[in-house]
Amino acid sequence: MDTESAVERYGTMVYRLAYAQLRSRQDADDVFQEVFLRYHRAAPPFESEEHRKAWLLRVTANRANSLAASPWRKRSVPLEDVYSYSQPEESGLDAALAQLPPKYRAVIHLYYYEGYNTEETARILGRKPSTVRCQLTRGRALLRSQLEGENHYE
Repeated sequence: MDTESAVERYGTMVYRLAYAQLRSRQDADDVFQEVFLRYHRAAPPFESEEHRKAWLLRVTANRANSLAASPWRKRSVPLEDVYSYSQPEESGLDAALAQLPPKYRAVIHLYYYEGYNTEETARILGRKPSTVRCQLTRGRALLRSQLEGENHYE
């Protein structure tokens, strides 16, 4: 599959994961471009479309983690992105998700929004399945308390 076809087919998925981890449109754009640039340059052979999709998600997660950990990002102040939601509860959920630590946002996004099970999520993020299950449990608990108006972070 050429790069243009890959962008058309998987671009939204890559962008959503990058945004879920970084919570910044500009940073998600940067990760998106880097992922597809790597795809274009490497042109890796894939066994199946599922393998291609998993590769793209893995590279996206790695690039987002690298960007989030960069010293430059730690010294910058993020601009507020303003979205409009069709349902009032969507904005509350998005705000609650934005306040979760990145390690929880990533597993929740891959599990609920992309439909991966815990083993697949673990493989994509380079974590143990037991770690992903634990992070899902803790992330859901944090999200629940956040939506109920409490702020209990580790």
